[in-house]
Amino acid sequence: PVNTAKMVTPIQKPKIIKKRTKKFRRHQSDRFALVKPNWRRPKGIDSRARRRFKDVLSMPYIGYGSNKKTRHMQPDGFQKFLVQNVADLELLLMHNRKYCAEIAHNVSSRKRKAIVE
Repeated sequence: PVNTAKMVTPIQKPKIIKKRTKKFRRHQSDRFALVKPNWRRPKGIDSRARRRFKDVLSMPYIGYGSNKKTRHMQPDGFQKFLVQNVADLELLLMHNRKYCAEIAHNVSSRKRKAIVE
């Protein structure tokens, strides 16, 4: 038996365009194992990266921001909504074409079962 129930589709599914998909890497994180690649702003007085010289890493700035309409949107067109109990799920029923439910990580298996049903 094949389940032929129709899936809920989002109201609108605009094309999500990211201005940059690569992560911003920390300056000299490729040279030293001690320096993790997590982004930190260069703050040295003579730093080539801080002074934005040519051929040095690019720094994050406000222009890399996503389109406001597609920000936090998943590839299927929905936005996540964190559900912690059944009452939160009932709140979601009004907006089920815009948000999809995600069960919080700290919800017990008993409550999880109630939420899924």
